[in-house]
Amino acid sequence: MNIQENIKLNNYTTFKIGGIARFYVEVGDDTELKDVFAWIEAEKLKWLILAGGSNVLFNDDVFDGVVIRLQNNDLIMRGDRLECGAGASLSKAVTMATKESLSGLEWAAGIPGSIGGAVRGNAGAFGGQIADTVEIVEVFNLEKNKMEILSSKDCLFAYRDSIFKEEERKYIIWKIFLKLKKGEQGEIQELVGKYIEHRGKTQPRLPSAGSVFKNFDADFIKAENIDLYETATEKGIIKNNKIAAGWVIDQLDLRGKKIGGAKISLEHANFIVNTGDASAKDVITLISFVKQKVRDKYKIQLHEEIQYLGF
Repeated sequence: MNIQENIKLNNYTTFKIGGIARFYVEVGDDTELKDVFAWIEAEKLKWLILAGGSNVLFNDDVFDGVVIRLQNNDLIMRGDRLECGAGASLSKAVTMATKESLSGLEWAAGIPGSIGGAVRGNAGAFGGQIADTVEIVEVFNLEKNKMEILSSKDCLFAYRDSIFKEEERKYIIWKIFLKLKKGEQGEIQELVGKYIEHRGKTQPRLPSAGSVFKNFDADFIKAENIDLYETATEKGIIKNNKIAAGWVIDQLDLRGKKIGGAKISLEHANFIVNTGDASAKDVITLISFVKQKVRDKYKIQLHEEIQYLGF
């Protein structure tokens, strides 16, 4: 194990925010993973898992424990199945599937981060989600100290949720097997290009963690705030029975609101960007500000999609 000490974490996240890890180790195979956790248990250390570094916010302080970065990055095509290491790039998986004329990952075109992270949070966009293609997931069961196989059903996927969020101290996602569908390469490429172009036009270029808040279930809004629901209906905002959190925030004209170095993106209201010197405290304060404004105006509660690490 190549265990490093006092490593700056801002270099390992898309937000470019984070304090210092007392220990940092990169893990490339399952034997190393088991060895790391044996050491953690022996030393009674706290630990965090990191892969692609998107959709997360690290604390500004020193994390007095071990940050484990998954570096099992293999992507292997086996017919219409894609075998992915948890640390593998989601965007590279999209590229590989497209080259093989396999459909099912087009929605992920242009999304940073790892496949393991996408599975943990059941990432999705444009009506698609990673759960639609997951066949099985190989995990390290910390309670049993061994590798196990979970079916897609076992993963308990829900909107931006899974068993890996609910039992994050039990399961470490290690490998994912995706079942894709044969398609027309031209159609797949066209859709991938369309989604990348859309993201380029509507999402910020400054460092961010992706979408900050989960979108609302339309039925929830209908029950809690009929006026907001009717406005969303009139404007054609409801997609796949969801009302975008960014649209709700936009009703309060909050784009450009800044606290410290953190700012609500001018391109997309559900993104908070790092203007250069943002701290985790700045981001959390801005998140709290937005939640309070939405709560005061509409009597509904926003819920974070990003993961807080080291708090």
